Amino acid sequence: MDTADDRPGTRTNPEAEAGDSGTDIGSGSGTDIGIGEVSAGTEAPADSPAAPDAEAAADPAPEADAVPAPGADGEDEGQPDAEAEANAESGSEDAEDEAGTEDDGRSAAADSSAGDSAPDVAPSAEGDADDTAGTDAPGAGEQAPAAPQLSEAEAELAAQREFRAKIAQRKAEKAEISAGAKLSGTAADLMAAVKAVESGARPAAAFVPEPTPAPAPPRAVSAPVAAPSPAAPAIVPSQASTIPVAAGTVADVRGVLAAGGAPEALADEVARVLGEQAAQVLRDDPWQLLSVPGTMPEQADGFARALLGAECGPADGRRAAALVGWLLERAALKGHTAVTTEQVCKALAGFSVPDPEEAVAHALAEGVALALQDGSVEEPEAEYDEDSPEPEEEAEAEEPTPVLLGLDRYAMAEESLAEGLARLVNSPVEDAGQWEQLPGSAGDLVRAVAGHGLVAHTGGEASRAEPAALLSAAHRLGLRAYAATHSRDGRDRVAAVLHAREDAGDTATDTAWAVTLAGLLSGAEGPGRDADGALDLDLLVVFDAPQLDVETGAMLVEALPDGARLVLSGDPGVLPSAGAGQVFADVLSARACPQVASRTPDPGPIGELVSGIGIGELNQVEAPGKEVVIVPVRDAGEAVHRTVQLVADSVPRAFGIDAGHTQVITPGHGGSAGTRALNAALKQRLNPGPGRFGGFDAGDRIAYVPVPGRTVPGTVQGADADGLHLDCAGEPVVVPKERVEASVRHAWALTAHQAAGMRWPAVVVVLPGDAAQALTRPWVYTAFGRGERHLSVVHGVDAALPRAVAEAVPQPRTTRLAELLRPAPVEATA
Repeated sequence: MDTADDRPGTRTNPEAEAGDSGTDIGSGSGTDIGIGEVSAGTEAPADSPAAPDAEAAADPAPEADAVPAPGADGEDEGQPDAEAEANAESGSEDAEDEAGTEDDGRSAAADSSAGDSAPDVAPSAEGDADDTAGTDAPGAGEQAPAAPQLSEAEAELAAQREFRAKIAQRKAEKAEISAGAKLSGTAADLMAAVKAVESGARPAAAFVPEPTPAPAPPRAVSAPVAAPSPAAPAIVPSQASTIPVAAGTVADVRGVLAAGGAPEALADEVARVLGEQAAQVLRDDPWQLLSVPGTMPEQADGFARALLGAECGPADGRRAAALVGWLLERAALKGHTAVTTEQVCKALAGFSVPDPEEAVAHALAEGVALALQDGSVEEPEAEYDEDSPEPEEEAEAEEPTPVLLGLDRYAMAEESLAEGLARLVNSPVEDAGQWEQLPGSAGDLVRAVAGHGLVAHTGGEASRAEPAALLSAAHRLGLRAYAATHSRDGRDRVAAVLHAREDAGDTATDTAWAVTLAGLLSGAEGPGRDADGALDLDLLVVFDAPQLDVETGAMLVEALPDGARLVLSGDPGVLPSAGAGQVFADVLSARACPQVASRTPDPGPIGELVSGIGIGELNQVEAPGKEVVIVPVRDAGEAVHRTVQLVADSVPRAFGIDAGHTQVITPGHGGSAGTRALNAALKQRLNPGPGRFGGFDAGDRIAYVPVPGRTVPGTVQGADADGLHLDCAGEPVVVPKERVEASVRHAWALTAHQAAGMRWPAVVVVLPGDAAQALTRPWVYTAFGRGERHLSVVHGVDAALPRAVAEAVPQPRTTRLAELLRPAPVEATA
């Protein structure tokens, strides 16, 4: 690896010159990253994020505590922003950037101790992230079949609404928990149950029995892109933003907001989230304002004080229930589908709830949350045996099983996914005949798929050739086989692998087999649906499987017909999905299906470097073709300067890769070297302009977020009365002007979460000194692995980089899927 600076402990390129002369990518024999005495960058000033923000929609929150403590979001400047800004809120609890926090003067939090002062509940990045779900391409319900891509966002949202309507139907079929004016009957029993489990007096299974597996519900025959009835019982922002709201409803909400001192500009969003009766809902329960993304508890408290006066207090049951729901939503933004009762109670105590256990029980009684079994199996009672240990001795060794709490949408999606995967595992697959005998791990994959309905396949970028060979073998047997990817870039890369097989003489290969997952589910791409509403296919390979969240996974599996084969393929070392859950990791952990590990290594110095990172080693690699270059920097300002030089001058000159095909990746959105600062500097150098179209100019490189968690790169083409016109991988998209600020951002620089599932010819990874705390092994692995031909590392974190690779493994997400997939233990017979 080369270095483009002269610093003790590093091998330098004699042709490289410091200062303003440019950063050359010269020749050198190699450099050990992070071992030399590289000066760390200075800390960026503590700022707060801009609001509204599209960046949050693509990035999940940090893999840290499942439930945030009061004020925790604004205390640690080193908290990851690339993995946390989806958690961004307005006010004193602004989300932290991975490279420091950023303040643009637009945050306005209400002081929780301000008495009757009016709270300023400004929409934040989190709210805007959810809003982006309603951002549809122009004419999205009006497209002719000849151009289905223009309606992909709307069709994807319709598919989500249809799935959540099914989840709601299943919830309605479950026993409802009755609630009265006081905690009595069932509610009192629930409170007693929570206390008994937490104290260890009784096991959780005594109160929360394992659900009885039910057969998969029949699939309804419906058009794949037809929106269901808008009578969804629990409208989430990503759904609500596409549902029209009556002007009278908005006017009524505006009046209630004004009475409570909240910004009237929130009226549209509140009406979408809370429905036609939103005004009355807020009058009856002001804390329902927490349902609007971006609202903080302090702001909701101020709003409630203004409306209720003396009736308002910290022990109010309405406040407690709303806080529980808000905490679980925050946990979901961090990837968790469930949270322990202990964590929720601890957070409630931090918000001055006098009896957290009673608050949890009340939230359960109100249906705000569900009490979930965490999957631990209660041992059956054994017959008395005089040789067995005394019961007291066994009890001392056992620890009480924690009760998990979760939102119904994620709990039921996880259960639906587990049932669907079990259906694939247990359903007999069709005997397709004699499969082609392939060498190596490709042959292992073919043999596993031949006899099983669910197979997991792990490997790096080069391993994509193995599922491609499987697709060809399946089509030779007459099977309808397709490959689905997380992004359009991923689809194009799979198509390139298939095209290479065509060039090699494989006449059974067709690039049309590659589709995006969103396009497949919406009906915009792929085989469409059969008469039963299931996908009309026999085999589906899902690439980039770590990017699969639990709700998308449940939608996908429910759409597969009985007897179909599903292959989940991906690299387990990359960052997990932006949405809640960790489907691929849970499937691997449960070992509920055959697993095929690729033996095909990623080639070249970049592949060697990334492979070492995957096992916790930051190795020195030889890069004779300057495939890997290290650029040491002293501070964030120098990091920005060097990055612009690399993108605009050095990489194009050394490799012939223009700036449009070089991607910058940095840990955070904010800070002196976050995406905002880098994008501003890169725009000034590469496409200067006044920002005529809402801050954008024709030719600007952008990231469009049609739904939370999915980033679509593109270029600005212009703007008119209809909105901002984009070119996204050759597909025209028009973003309505009122949605631009929430769903479009400059994208010369992205975070690693936004970049996951995509690759570029050249990548510049920027590591300013204030990003040291944000680095983890999966982050470094993901960021360094995005480059195909060249990787430059703008390195200002010194020894923090090798330490992160060796030691910084993030806390796992709390999910139930792995336990739900594990078969129940079979009692041994004598």
